[in-house]
Amino acid sequence: MLSSTWRSRTTRGVLVIGAAASLVLSGCSDKSSDGGGGGNTDLSIQPVVQLDTEGKAVAQTDAGAAADPAGDGKAKCAPTSIAMAGPLTGGNAALGINITMGVKLALDKHNKANPDCQVSLKEFDTEGKPQNASQKIPTIVADPSIVGLIGPTFSGETKATGQILSEAGMPTLTASATNPTLTQNGWKTFFRGLGNDNSQGPAVANYLTKEKGFKKICVVQDNTDYGAGLAQAFLTAAGGAADPSCAANVKEGDKDFSATVSKLSAAKPDAIFYAGYYAEAAPFVQQLRSGGVTATFVSADGSNDPEFVRQAGSSSKDALLSCPCSPAPEKFAAEYTAFNGQAPGVYSVEGYDLATILLKGIDSGKVTRADLVEYVRTYTGTGVAREYKWGETGELANIQIWMYEVK
Repeated sequence: MLSSTWRSRTTRGVLVIGAAASLVLSGCSDKSSDGGGGGNTDLSIQPVVQLDTEGKAVAQTDAGAAADPAGDGKAKCAPTSIAMAGPLTGGNAALGINITMGVKLALDKHNKANPDCQVSLKEFDTEGKPQNASQKIPTIVADPSIVGLIGPTFSGETKATGQILSEAGMPTLTASATNPTLTQNGWKTFFRGLGNDNSQGPAVANYLTKEKGFKKICVVQDNTDYGAGLAQAFLTAAGGAADPSCAANVKEGDKDFSATVSKLSAAKPDAIFYAGYYAEAAPFVQQLRSGGVTATFVSADGSNDPEFVRQAGSSSKDALLSCPCSPAPEKFAAEYTAFNGQAPGVYSVEGYDLATILLKGIDSGKVTRADLVEYVRTYTGTGVAREYKWGETGELANIQIWMYEVK
C-alpha cells in the first residue's frame, strides 16, 4: 500500500505520486464547474494499493525492466500495419482513445528507431457497440496488410466478433475487455492483456468487506455484458455483505436515476457498488449526492477514467475505483503526455504494452497472422504494467487488481 507520507504534486494536469512510487495514475486532476457536479472541484484519481484476488496488498511490477518497442533498431520488414477497434466517438470514447494513444506511442518509438521496418496503425471506430463492431471487424480481417488487432475494447463487441477474428486467424489482443466468458468460447487467437472480472470482482469485494469493513453493500449493474459479468463476480465474493433487497438494475444510456436513488436512500448502505461505464456512473453519483445518499460510491474499470471526474464534478470525491489495469509510471506518463498532449488514462499502459508485444514479434520476423498468434501464445516478458504470459485460453498467468480513490 502507498504510504500516507508520500508526497504528491499536480503537474500539467497529471497527479504524480512521490519518487518512491513513481506512479502516475490512470486518471488526472480535473476542474469542473457543471451545476450537477456541485461546483468547482480539483480532484484526481489516485492509486491506493495493488491487490490479489483475496483483496490483499501485493508488490507492483518494476517498470524499469519493461520491453522497449524500439528494440535494437535493426529490424527489417515490408511496410505492414496493425489495427485498433473500439470506441473513438460516443459516450465512452475516452476508453478507446486512451488505448489508441498508448498504441501510437509504441509505434512512434518503434518506427523512429527502425527505418527499415515501418508499422502503421489503422483505426476503426465502433463506439463500443456490438452491432458497429460486427460491421467493422470484417473489414479488418479482409485487409491483408493488417497482421494484428489491439481490441476490441468492450466485452459486448468482443463477444459479437471473437469468432470471426478467430476463424480469420487474426491475433486479437484486448487491453480492456474483461467479461470472464470471453476466453471460454474456444477462440484460438484471443489474448486478454489484463485480469478479467472473475478476478476484479472478488478482489474489490474482499477489499471492501475485509479491509474497509463495510457490512452492507448495494449492487447496481447496467445491462451490458461487462456490467452483468462484473456484478455477478462481485456478488459471489461479497456474500452476505451484498444486500439483495437494495440491488438495482439500470440501462446503458440512462440519465434519470431517481427511482434507484430513492431505493438506495431508504436502504442506507455503507457502500454502493456500480458495475457499468462512466457515461452513466457520473450522473448516477451526482444524483445520489443530490438525493442525500452519502454511502461510499465504488465502481470499476468502466468508470475509472478522468471523464468520470470531469462529468461528476465534486460528487465524485472519495469514490473508490478498481481496475485490472495499472497506473502509469512517471517516465512513461511523461513520454505519453509529450507525445499525445494529454495524460495517460485507463488502459493507456495496456495499449502500449500489447502494441509493443506485436512489434517485437514483427521485428523477430513473425510477419504473418499465424506466426504472430504463435509468437504471442508463447511470449513471456515484462511490460510497463505487468508480466505478460498467457495460458491456453488466452488468460494471463499472473493477475493483480489496482484500487484507486478520487481525491
